[in-house]
Amino acid sequence: MNPLQHRLALAGVGVVAIGGLGASLVTVLGGTAAAEPARHGVFSRIATYPVFENVPAGTDPADGTVAEISAVSEDGNTLAYTDAAGGRIGFVDITNPSAPKGLGSHDVSGGKGGSPTSVSIVGDHALVVVDESTYPGLEDTEWEDEEPAVGTRAGRIDVVSLAAPHEEVASYDLGGQPDSIAVSPDGTYAAIAMENQRNEAVTPAGGEEGDLPQAPAGSVKVVGLDGGPTEWSITDVALPASALKGLAAPEDAEPEYVDINSENKLALTLQENNGVAIIDLASASIDQVWSAGNAVVPGVDATKDGRFDPVDTVDAPREPDAIQWVGDGLVATANEGDWKGGTRGWTVFRATSGTVVWDAGSSFEDLATKHGLHNNDRAAKKGVEPEGIAFDTFGGVPYAFVGSERSNFVAVYDMRTPSSPKFKQVLPATNGPEGLLPIPSRNLLAISSEEDSAEDLVRASVSVYGFGKAPKGASFPTIESASRNGKPIGWGALSALSQVPGERDELYAASDAAYATGRIYTLSVKRSPAVIRDVLEVTDASGSVAEGLDIEGLAARRDGGFWVANEGATGAENSLLRLSRKGQITETVALPAEIADKVGKWGLEGVTVTGTGRDEQVYVALQRPLWADSTAKEPGVDGASTARIGRYTPATGEWEWFGYGLESTAVGGDWIGLSEITAVDDDTLAVVERDKQAGTTAAIKRVYTVDVPRHGTTGLSPVTPLRKRLAYDLLPALQGTHGWTQEKLEGFTVGADGRAYAVTDNDGLDNATGETAFLDLGKAFKR
Repeated sequence: MNPLQHRLALAGVGVVAIGGLGASLVTVLGGTAAAEPARHGVFSRIATYPVFENVPAGTDPADGTVAEISAVSEDGNTLAYTDAAGGRIGFVDITNPSAPKGLGSHDVSGGKGGSPTSVSIVGDHALVVVDESTYPGLEDTEWEDEEPAVGTRAGRIDVVSLAAPHEEVASYDLGGQPDSIAVSPDGTYAAIAMENQRNEAVTPAGGEEGDLPQAPAGSVKVVGLDGGPTEWSITDVALPASALKGLAAPEDAEPEYVDINSENKLALTLQENNGVAIIDLASASIDQVWSAGNAVVPGVDATKDGRFDPVDTVDAPREPDAIQWVGDGLVATANEGDWKGGTRGWTVFRATSGTVVWDAGSSFEDLATKHGLHNNDRAAKKGVEPEGIAFDTFGGVPYAFVGSERSNFVAVYDMRTPSSPKFKQVLPATNGPEGLLPIPSRNLLAISSEEDSAEDLVRASVSVYGFGKAPKGASFPTIESASRNGKPIGWGALSALSQVPGERDELYAASDAAYATGRIYTLSVKRSPAVIRDVLEVTDASGSVAEGLDIEGLAARRDGGFWVANEGATGAENSLLRLSRKGQITETVALPAEIADKVGKWGLEGVTVTGTGRDEQVYVALQRPLWADSTAKEPGVDGASTARIGRYTPATGEWEWFGYGLESTAVGGDWIGLSEITAVDDDTLAVVERDKQAGTTAAIKRVYTVDVPRHGTTGLSPVTPLRKRLAYDLLPALQGTHGWTQEKLEGFTVGADGRAYAVTDNDGLDNATGETAFLDLGKAFKR
């Protein structure tokens, strides 16, 4: 029994045990995937492995790493991934897929230079294609006053042993710059897309900067895999302008991605040319070349303005990236786009003619919006950017997997009727998912994500998903939105929760400054996942939509309407807002000047309310100690680890203050602060306290309770201290999602149903994975 339960029990209130939380909130898939999954199973995340843990000894763990493209051994136990940032290929043991273990790496750049772009596995060896090209002008300031050279295009294929110490056993010069590699199902051939990529800083004659053509043109290398790794042969398949007639810049072929079917037919995307080629590997000859065409896609958000407004139309070349065979004579492409295109979806084509069989239109981007993963920062560019695509069969059902590079998810589709894919589920990923690797022999899917920034608490990783029976209480999605006027309600950055007085199955949630306007959502918790069924935009006194709000706290009043904690960029810009039932601002209450002067940029982070009428009292939480952003600390007032809780009485306009002692952390440069405040009863508050850490370093994600004295202090007088008691440690629950442990535990409330709920803020995908964890903590007490 935790301290909150103990206190309630002493008061004669019945309690349902909630200790541990991890097992009760999230069902953990077993250590190994099911041997015989249900025919119509689901994919559930079972592990996330950050690849910075697999760097060579002596490497700074804060150095950038990448997990871009991955491959798996024939027994399904060893995974290899390309790490372009480190110039290496890494190996991971997934024998126990719920606990991946690093097996070290092989340095492909040492002595020879270059960066790995893709990897496949044949037998006991990894085939690593390495880019050795130079692109002068892209980063070199010496080219500022003259046109940069096109540069050189060079690369090789290294053959590396899967067994430690992962030594190179052969290497072949490719005579150009490689991108993707694939091995045929029968192990007879490997095919390499030789992109000979354009230099984006070069302006060709008659064109604009970065345009095509830029010699040399690309080609395809076909590797014959007969004999040992030192005995292989390489054949070049040219892609002349005559064969690419009708494509963009046909004289400069730009191969991007390859896939091979059981008949040894190679499907090849020519991304910047907006085309696809079908090549017969046995004869090393071109069968067909066709344009991927333009797509007119209405109903997308193509304006970077911090709003959810899917009223734009994209009319552009598809410019596909990844390609996969998905049925008899059918290929599917992920239409990421490059220099002139990108249509925010994916397409199924007839391979012999290029006829469009099916196109996702705006539905792929709608999935991002529905799941809180809309990345408005990319709206004016290529939106969700579908980049990776994979295809394989699990439990007798063929599936397509399509990855969104910018919204950090992978969508799964039932492909039993490939001319009409059926959406099944969304899988959350860490930032920049690119390598999609089905492992059907073990009922596993691996997703490698390339974005990495130790400073932003986002690290490149390999995530593993098991296929089988749907686990009870699956961890994603925990929230999704209903549709309005045919489109999902846009949402994200949930920074506050509140009960809906008198409504047992509903909560209110609010989003913060990640968006241009303040938004209050009505959230139905009647089932899992919870559903956002309505949204209310905050308006000012004139009735216009209020912009520039940073709603960090929300409390529904029993008298009707809301109190909102609006955090400001400076102390004076922090304010309490009283809203009508319709969300209109009816009153603005500033912090007392002597407090506002000391708050700095870490201000109001939560609000809650007790009582009604003249007995109404409003409590607020300040995120950090008053001195955290100030050099003018006054002696004898507060302390370096004391945050303030304020009580405002609307009837009198009086402010009182209480001191809350913060925990400490062993992580250097970290800070601890408050993120939410919720009234348990008229005398007891629940407070969210958290560190500013995510992933492997996250340590403090807790809810404490405090009893509030009858009287507090005013102004900067020595603050009245509060005694806190741990009510919930939510770190196990957040870790129990088996993803990247979220930093911002920012919302907590007790609903009218007596259940406790918590939510994380996904920052609108700004230097964050975008995943939202909504936790139903169960019955905290019975009324």
